[in-house]
Amino acid sequence: MSFTHTVLITGGTTGLGFQCALAIAREHPEFLIVITARTDSNSAAATINKTLRQKNVVFLPIDLSNLTTVRSFVTDWETKKYPSICTLVLNAGLQFPEGLRKTVDGIEATFGINHVGNTLLFYLLLPHLVNNVRVVVTSSGTHDPAQKSGLPDAKYTTAEELAYPAPEAAQIDGRQRYTTSKLCNVLWAYALHRRFKSVEGRSMTVNAFDPGLMPGTGLAREYSAPMRWIWTSLMPRIIPLMRALFHPNVHTPRESGESLAWLAASPDIEGASGEYYEGRKKVKSSVDSYNERYQEDLWEWTIKFTAKSPEEISRFEKAC
Repeated sequence: MSFTHTVLITGGTTGLGFQCALAIAREHPEFLIVITARTDSNSAAATINKTLRQKNVVFLPIDLSNLTTVRSFVTDWETKKYPSICTLVLNAGLQFPEGLRKTVDGIEATFGINHVGNTLLFYLLLPHLVNNVRVVVTSSGTHDPAQKSGLPDAKYTTAEELAYPAPEAAQIDGRQRYTTSKLCNVLWAYALHRRFKSVEGRSMTVNAFDPGLMPGTGLAREYSAPMRWIWTSLMPRIIPLMRALFHPNVHTPRESGESLAWLAASPDIEGASGEYYEGRKKVKSSVDSYNERYQEDLWEWTIKFTAKSPEEISRFEKAC
C-alpha cells in the first residue's frame, strides 16, 4: 500500500506515545506511522498493526541522548524515501530523580534528551516536512509552579547553565531538572511558532501538550524499586480517587494518548498554533513560558550547540 504522508512520534513504543500512535493509525490508515525509541522490546509496531489489522506502523530506533545517532537516524531516513512528514510529535522524555547524569555529548541528560535530542531531530528533518506540518511537543503541567504538582518548581536560568550545571547542582533534586526541561519544551514551542508565523506562505502549526499525570507509564523507570511499584501497580488502580482528591488532570495513558492524537491529527484544530493544551482544553502555560528572553536564549543556544557548520546554523535558524 502506498501512503499519502508520514506521522513521526518520538517515544512511541510505550505509554502515551504508543496510545497516540494507535489512535492515529486507527483514524488514518492512509498515513505511515513511524514510532521511535531506543528499543521496541514489546513489539509495539507489530502490536498496533495486529490490533488494527493494518500494516501502516513501523518502528525505527533512535537514541535522543546521543546526537550522533540522531544524525544517523536522519541519514537513514533519507534512504527510505518515506512520504513527507505531515505530523511530528516530539514526545520522548525521561526523568532522573537522583544524581546528575550526562549524555555522551557531555550535557545534563534530562535537558539533553527531553529538549536537545528532540529539537535536533526536528531541525534535521526540516527538508522532509510538508508545508502545513503540524508539530506537537509533549510538555507537562509540572512546568508551572502555579499547578502545585508536588514536584520542585521549574527554574530557567540560561540554556548554558542547564546543559552544563555547576558541580554543586548534583545535590539538586533531579525532578527539578525534569520540570525545567518541560518548561524548555514550552519555551521552544513558542519560539518556533513565532518564527513560523513570520514566514509568509506557511501554515504550520506548533503546540505544546500537557498529558496530565499518567500513573503506570515508563516515566518512573529510574525511580527506586518501592516508588516504581507504587507508580506502576498501585496508582493506576486509584485514578478516580486521585482525580477527586488530588487534581482532575489525572488520566490513563490511553485517555491522554487519544487527546495527543487529537491535537496531532484532528481537523478540529486546523490552524491553531502557539498554544498550550491540557488534554483537549486550551489553557495558559506558566508565566515564565511566555518570557521571550528565555525563549530566545534557549533557541539560540540550542542551534549553536547542535549545528555542525555555518550552513546548518543558517538553515536551523530559519526553521522553515
